[in-house]
Amino acid sequence: MNAQTEFLSVAGPAGALELAIDRPAGETRGTAVIAHPHPLHGGTMTNKVVQTLARAFVQAGWTAVRFNFRGVGGSAGAYDEGRGELDDLLAVVDAHAPSGPICLAGFSFGSFVTSHAVARLHGARDIQHLVLVGTAASRFDVAPVAAELHARTLVVHGEHDDTVPLSSVMDWARPQSLPVLVVPGGGHFFHGQLPLLRDLVLRHLRA
Repeated sequence: MNAQTEFLSVAGPAGALELAIDRPAGETRGTAVIAHPHPLHGGTMTNKVVQTLARAFVQAGWTAVRFNFRGVGGSAGAYDEGRGELDDLLAVVDAHAPSGPICLAGFSFGSFVTSHAVARLHGARDIQHLVLVGTAASRFDVAPVAAELHARTLVVHGEHDDTVPLSSVMDWARPQSLPVLVVPGGGHFFHGQLPLLRDLVLRHLRA
């Protein structure tokens, strides 16, 4: 993302996982782990939405950790329909945020995996913020968000997302009474609106 981005690997359940870490200028508030889109459709930790999320977290004072799921880039293993990818995400949390406050974020398929990570970690960890962008509710069984985390959760979706229809995200959110922030005219990848997306996430993190 910038000259200070640190690239390294960590042991994962299916072998080494490739990571990129960006740190804030001052003291860090904790660690944010960000999950990327679908591995079989070009999703990687260098995706522009994922990088935008990382920038927002760094600007808000968090250490941002992006990683490639198994079988992507330099990460070992093969696509596992979300099951193994959840284990990958939890392994990154264990390695780089074993204690202290954490944030979890994901884009598209990454939001689906992140939702299950939150369900697994809630109660055991201090989850300060949850950010779900382009949540793949039409394609995967996205886990509900615990009611006590709703105030800490930001769900962002594009009005004209043609990959994941807004209606499917509303169908997922409605039974939970979980608010969804809709970006007018926005598509799945927020082309031309990434600065707006960054600002929306920053506003949430600083609230």
